[in-house]
Amino acid sequence: MVTVTEAAAVKIRDLLEREGVPDAGLRMKVVGGGCSGLQYQLGFESGPGEDDDTIECNGVRVFVDLKSALYLAGSELDYDDGLMGAGFRVLNPNATNQCGCGESFGV
Repeated sequence: MVTVTEAAAVKIRDLLEREGVPDAGLRMKVVGGGCSGLQYQLGFESGPGEDDDTIECNGVRVFVDLKSALYLAGSELDYDDGLMGAGFRVLNPNATNQCGCGESFGV
């Protein structure tokens, strides 16, 4: 369903340690909004919800609800620490268009 690159996993583990919740996982969610119609939300949670899929990749647990799973199938979460700015990127094969800033997408 969703994969996490090693670069993203390293950053997630680092952030979990800094937040003092090393056993938490990453919530990936798709919500309505943004200039292209849908946008990604990332956040930490202590565990999965009742209807969540849990993915373990590169030592990181990722929680995805059923609705978001439809939009995220086959996606890869990456982290870039380049000169143009650092941040997480979702490489989503289901996205048919994306806004210029990369914060929202459409299907």
